[in-house]
Amino acid sequence: MTVKLNQTGLRHARSLVRDGKVVRDERDDWSEHAPSTDDENEFIAEHSWAEYGKWHLGVDDDEDRETKAHYKFPYGDFTKVHRCGVISLESRAGQFDHDEIRDESKKLLELIDKD
Repeated sequence: MTVKLNQTGLRHARSLVRDGKVVRDERDDWSEHAPSTDDENEFIAEHSWAEYGKWHLGVDDDEDRETKAHYKFPYGDFTKVHRCGVISLESRAGQFDHDEIRDESKKLLELIDKD
């Protein structure tokens, strides 16, 4: 598995935060706030795989771009960035030695908490 930082997703997340499209929720809320499988499928059907990818900070180039397996480390609900999602992905990225993703998620969290 070759997971790397998704620059498009990172730019999208930063833009959303700058535009105030953030939910400043608590650390453990992600399990309840993360999009369901049905939400993901509906979003992909209405938009595109490229748009779906913008909501993830990681990509696995060993997987087909038009599969969910290609996209890793989600951070939002397709409308806003969730603070809890960023915290969750930072922790998971660190656990699996995806240092660049972990480091960028820390910076994103700082941007969220700045306001």
